[in-house]
Amino acid sequence: MIVKTPSSNPARVNVRFELPPAIWADSVFLVGDFNQWNEASHPMTRGRNDPTWSISLELDRDKTYEFRYLVNGREWHNDWNADGYAPNPYGGTNSVVSTVGAPTVQRKRS
Repeated sequence: MIVKTPSSNPARVNVRFELPPAIWADSVFLVGDFNQWNEASHPMTRGRNDPTWSISLELDRDKTYEFRYLVNGREWHNDWNADGYAPNPYGGTNSVVSTVGAPTVQRKRS
């Protein structure tokens, strides 16, 4: 699941990536365009009372990013609730998240 919320910076969007607890894993990393496909820079975590794997990032507004989840250092998973999918050079697909049209902070009128 992907949840987008406004950032205090109007040029950015808060994006929370979540994997269901049905994913049995010792480790999960979020890997994609936003971290140059670094397989170790964005570990996902689980809460003590919430077995959902998650990580939140602040991404640039009005862009699209390809990504995947790396489970246990060897299994690649897509997000089946992604905004779209794009072919990758390995014969599969990458998940896509878009921040185009994402929610913005509502400014109060004086």
